[in-house]
Amino acid sequence: QVQLVESGGGLVQAGGSLRLSCAASGGIVRINLMGWYRQAPGNQREWVATIIRGGTTNYADSAKGRFTISRDNAKNTMYLQMSNLKPEDTAVYYCNANIVTRDLGETAAWGQGTQVTVSS
Repeated sequence: QVQLVESGGGLVQAGGSLRLSCAASGGIVRINLMGWYRQAPGNQREWVATIIRGGTTNYADSAKGRFTISRDNAKNTMYLQMSNLKPEDTAVYYCNANIVTRDLGETAAWGQGTQVTVSS
């Protein structure tokens, strides 16, 4: 059974940094597109950044210049380095991945989320 587990969230002051991790497990043959999303209270889930297997990245305007997405294919793990954090970055951060398994082929999986709170 495919599973994504996020970690690294927490409480940080404005201007601070956090590094989120997303570890995938469960009969994985290959992971294609991976991405980070976030959802603030009362808002819809929004896209933050994505990275393909080869390493090409894309960022939402809100993340450009402050966030860096990366991945370690050997470890089936993705990261989000966040710096110069702002109160408006406060949200639950979710990882998403398109995962290929022998049993199911390619499916989209979501993690359970990790809370990031930025105080002013």
